[in-house]
Amino acid sequence: MKTAIITGITGQDGAYLSKLLLEQNYKVIGIARNLLAGNLNGLSFLNVVNDIELVEANLLDLSNIIRFLEKYKPDEIYNLAAQSSVGLSFDQPIGTLEFNIISIANILEAVRMVNKDIKVYQSSSSEMYGNVDKNKLPIDENFIIHPASPYGISKASAHWISVNYREAYNLFIACGILFNHESVLRRQNFVTKKIITSAFRIKNGEQKELRVGNISIQRDWGYVPEYVKVMWKMLNTKKPDDYVICSGEAHSLQEFIEKVFTTLNLDSKKLVRPDKSLYRPVELEKIYGNPNKAKKELDWNYTMSFDELIAQLIEDEIKYTEWAKSNQKN
Repeated sequence: MKTAIITGITGQDGAYLSKLLLEQNYKVIGIARNLLAGNLNGLSFLNVVNDIELVEANLLDLSNIIRFLEKYKPDEIYNLAAQSSVGLSFDQPIGTLEFNIISIANILEAVRMVNKDIKVYQSSSSEMYGNVDKNKLPIDENFIIHPASPYGISKASAHWISVNYREAYNLFIACGILFNHESVLRRQNFVTKKIITSAFRIKNGEQKELRVGNISIQRDWGYVPEYVKVMWKMLNTKKPDDYVICSGEAHSLQEFIEKVFTTLNLDSKKLVRPDKSLYRPVELEKIYGNPNKAKKELDWNYTMSFDELIAQLIEDEIKYTEWAKSNQKN
């Protein structure tokens, strides 16, 4: 039985990756900054919370990480912990930079000191590329990095630290450059989750309208349960490398809103209001990637269409809401 440590296990990626690894007969150790009951909802919803050993840890403390590696002797580490909100990073740039950069540096240094055979997955991000000339899209692994947010800067730094440790110390470190990926376990401060939950609240008479920022932006959206599969594949191949993980096509936020509202028989033109206070200081207008390298080298094939993604997210939201109500009664 292999042992895997997942940092940031209470996030959407961590929860779905936990479920996948348990199905692969791993022992899963989950690390989080705090383990308050509300943070465990995703793991509970997926019915895996009792199958994981959960621990609190401060990833900014190198000695703390060293102790965990010596205690659990993991075969693999999946570093998913991050301040991952782009919007919040503009409000809290120093905290975002400090945590997202120092945490991975500490993890890799601990691996170098304790056991160089531990395989590490680093969660990189499409936000590293910043505002890209539309004529140069799609983005691949060789694209120039030019981040346009504190979050993007922090992820770019973490990415290059990972590449440097791989090359300088011959560690097995794979970087997944993930484009936007969604699930029912997204937190409310992310716009896709806000759109879907608001649409349901409007339909139920609990909310009058949805206020959103720039709806003309275009993103490459995918489904989390499919994306975590390729994280595992990256650490179970012969050679570590960097891979762009995406659907390969872009859709506007306006299109996302319209499809959600139409599916729920709501009129988005009457119920959605633009709010300039929700605009970011610097916004990426259009971004999408080329996943061919991952498809070819990792045998990963993402086939979910944008319409199927929206339908799945709505179906999952209904299931999660029913689960939450049942859980409150119990």
